Amino acid sequence: MSLSKRVGFSSKIGGLLAAAGSAIGLGNIWRFPTQCGENGGSAFLLVYFLIILFFGIPMLIAEFSIGRSSRANVGNAYSVLAPNSHWKFVGIGSVLVAAVILCYYNVVVGWVLFYAWDSITGVFNDLASAQAIAGDSKDVFAEHFVQFISNPWKPVVCLIIVLTLIHLIIVLGVQKGIERSSKMLVPALFVIMVLLVIFAATMPGATQGYNFLFKLDFEAVKSPDVWLAAMGQCFYSFSLGMGIVTYASYFKSDVNLGKTALSVSALDTIVAIMAGLIIFPAVFSVVGAEPSAGAGLVFISLPSVFHSALQSMPFFNWLIPSAFYLILLVAAITSCIFLHEVATAFLAEKMNISRRKSALFVTIFTLLIGICASLSYGPWDSKIFFDRNFFDFLDFFTAQIILPLTGLGAALFVGYRMDKAMLMSELTSNGAFQFTLLKPFLILLKYIIPVLILFIMITQLFGIKFG
Repeated sequence: MSLSKRVGFSSKIGGLLAAAGSAIGLGNIWRFPTQCGENGGSAFLLVYFLIILFFGIPMLIAEFSIGRSSRANVGNAYSVLAPNSHWKFVGIGSVLVAAVILCYYNVVVGWVLFYAWDSITGVFNDLASAQAIAGDSKDVFAEHFVQFISNPWKPVVCLIIVLTLIHLIIVLGVQKGIERSSKMLVPALFVIMVLLVIFAATMPGATQGYNFLFKLDFEAVKSPDVWLAAMGQCFYSFSLGMGIVTYASYFKSDVNLGKTALSVSALDTIVAIMAGLIIFPAVFSVVGAEPSAGAGLVFISLPSVFHSALQSMPFFNWLIPSAFYLILLVAAITSCIFLHEVATAFLAEKMNISRRKSALFVTIFTLLIGICASLSYGPWDSKIFFDRNFFDFLDFFTAQIILPLTGLGAALFVGYRMDKAMLMSELTSNGAFQFTLLKPFLILLKYIIPVLILFIMITQLFGIKFG
């Protein structure tokens, strides 16, 4: 596939929704409430806003500039802008990180699919009845989750279903597949979330949930751990270093990159806050439930919380969990489409093969590695990769090593290497818009953001805590 034949997004709104869909995922609806719950609620939210302003948005603008100016996928973009240089490894690293994340991320999406089916078919009610009989002797929701992920075939079947759907969308192409699906899925996600937020406002724990999320705790703001958690959340939620450059290469020349970055960050953050407005009122409506339940919040705590909070309303006791896992599934799928496209576009353009062949190769590769990652919680559960099972090793390798390095590379490239006249042309869309913050923008990319990324990387690698 020659670069001259590349097809871009057909409209500004299509490109915006696709970029928003790439960012909106499990990180917003699952990870954000978890991080918020573990880091003081309102304190985390305030710090997160500041991190978005001085870290997330500048990084999005930088990667958008690389993508549109090169008109190439992230694997080739750096070579186009800086031929015969070592900068190409930043792009290749971004493709690698997207492909590997896709392999294990799809496994989790399969779990979400299974839980959506469980909620629709009433399995949660059966588990709640079993919990009532068992009392405090065991947690049937935790047992249900462990039994599922350790099953040798159920998670794999869910993985295959998810990957098949994503493959079909990718094969349809940028406009008919990615753009069209984004125009349907992202608005549908917002509509369902708004309805859930409205319903959550009627729960008895709504006021307590809102206070937790919005009543500022200045003491918690002072904690370095809260700032580190906010930076990490912004990094992963905005898909920084994962290849958003590829989507930006599909933007039309008249797209305002700064405005688009602001819009994507706003949509991404609104979804995260709405997730909190759904989850925390439910959590505070149940005696003994904790907002800091951690990674088990979505698959262990929430099914029990939803049932306990809604057991007097049988219809809503079925509808609300079903709708919640549906939005979680939609958000996860839009992110998977993005990750798949990063790898597919690179392979198709690098090897000059058809999009269909490239997508098939990526899907098969993802499926094989994904099956291994899934089975590492079951029959192949042995911690042989740096004292981690295969799934956890993939997560560690990408999230704590490669991803920070590719994000760092993008910041340094725009700050030091990218031609400043070309950069200004992209930031203003060839003079169509104003961009008056070039100097502070470059200061952030050259000095402040690289230090922040290295700080995140070091603290995560060595498990440093300040509290």
